[in-house]
Amino acid sequence: MPTASTSKFDPRKHVGVHAERVSHVSSTDFPGHYPNEDHSWDLEKFSKGLTVKIERLSNRSIEFDLVGVDASIANAFRRILIAEVPTVCVERIYVWDNTSVIADEVLAQRIGLVPLNIDPALIDMKAGPNDQATDRNTVVFRLQATCERRKNVPKDTTDPNKLYINAEVLSSHLTWVPQGEQGFVMAENPPGPTNPNIVLAKLRPGQEVDMELHAIKGVGKDHAKYCPVATASYRLLPVVILKPEKPVPPHLAKKFQKCFSPGVIRIDPKTKKVSVDEEAMRKETMSREAYRHPEFEGCFDLARERDYFLFNIESEGFYPPQRLLPEAIAVMRAKIATIKRAAETLLNNGDGEVEMPQA
Repeated sequence: MPTASTSKFDPRKHVGVHAERVSHVSSTDFPGHYPNEDHSWDLEKFSKGLTVKIERLSNRSIEFDLVGVDASIANAFRRILIAEVPTVCVERIYVWDNTSVIADEVLAQRIGLVPLNIDPALIDMKAGPNDQATDRNTVVFRLQATCERRKNVPKDTTDPNKLYINAEVLSSHLTWVPQGEQGFVMAENPPGPTNPNIVLAKLRPGQEVDMELHAIKGVGKDHAKYCPVATASYRLLPVVILKPEKPVPPHLAKKFQKCFSPGVIRIDPKTKKVSVDEEAMRKETMSREAYRHPEFEGCFDLARERDYFLFNIESEGFYPPQRLLPEAIAVMRAKIATIKRAAETLLNNGDGEVEMPQA
């Protein structure tokens, strides 16, 4: 839960936000451990402090709170979301004909960036770039579009989409060509672009595009097109701490309220006493405007809660946004299992050479 507005600044829980600097940023060498104190790992205690709460969910984005973990863990999830959650994108393009004004390699690059609605769990990842394409590791599309003039169009028409057939090559022109058993395995959710209205090229009468596209499974650290998210970011929960020993003067309450984001500061209509809305505190942008006014000096502190992360993720691909964090957790668990097997191998082999198992 958010820190109470009347509590005091706690260096263990808070990162201080001052007029021109931040303080207490660095964690300890062993997060959550302090000298001469017993902080032995306790699963039950950790479970009580760990919270994941969804604040907003839409078709393509999610905002959720991750509470009770160190920044290293939260940042690991963010980096895995960007670089290591697999997706499927077009990798190889065989151009049979392209008479558009866009060069083959430019058009190929644009096609490769089109997000595809393909479950990565249904296909295998190639071990190398020269692996043979099969129905287990490759999804094939065909892109064919020929521009022609429409008949009986009014003379004063200037809209290319009314004048010509296929004036634009869209992502909806990608046609899935099932290979092997794919027609049965992927029948319930046929592969295709997540957005059918992406413009790939523009054509005029006599111009044609004819290509065969091979999509494979990959990760964002190999190429940005495999990144399953448009953005994956987090920020620490803002905390506004009012000091009871020096309350905000009633005649300055309105001015103090305007120094913060709308809804963060409440004013009692009768007493003009200032308070903080705990639920709206997450909306604070930490502009530090109140620090500019000397009359508010000593009335408040600004901070961020050290282990309270506000995540904002935008999905751009197959995964619904609520599935992205579990996928990142699965990748992290696989990494931990790899390290565990390597450690066990090291213990069994003594000082000998350790061969890292494959994740």
